[in-house]
Amino acid sequence: MTTELAVAGGLRSTVAALNSRLHRAGLRIFLVIVLAHWGEHLAQAAQIYVLGWPLPEARGVLGVPFPWLVTSEWMHYGYALVMLVGFLVLRPGFDGRARTWWNVTLAIQVWHHLEHLLLLLQALTGEHLAGKAVPTSIIQLLVPRVELHLFYNALVTLPMIVAMVLHNRSGGPRCSCAE
Repeated sequence: MTTELAVAGGLRSTVAALNSRLHRAGLRIFLVIVLAHWGEHLAQAAQIYVLGWPLPEARGVLGVPFPWLVTSEWMHYGYALVMLVGFLVLRPGFDGRARTWWNVTLAIQVWHHLEHLLLLLQALTGEHLAGKAVPTSIIQLLVPRVELHLFYNALVTLPMIVAMVLHNRSGGPRCSCAE
């Protein structure tokens, strides 16, 4: 057996486990990642709107000791990609109405990922959308970045939670969530 086949087989079995006996654990870990990201955005909003910090200084929790994180389009793109992969990998464990809500979340994340890909490409090429001084997403032409990301995160998280609640009530045919 070649190395590539072994890796593919191992990946398939990991995905299968994450959508059956490890689905509950996988969803919980994914939810912690999503909530930690939310915490960063809420901390940044609090720094701006409650503490009155100027926008360049409002960098969330991790951005205060590591300011490069906030300005790294690679980091933002990487998180959007991790989210997209998480939604895709955990999707087979859902069925019925829960699957519909998970698909809604996945579709929104696909768009959010494309926006971050656009931002990353602008950062890499130095060519910015609409002649802006910094990388700018399409919707960011209408809504400032901080508020836009609060909105995007709400738009992704709310249907995700609905999907998880519906799923935990019924579970799937092979899933550990309803146990």
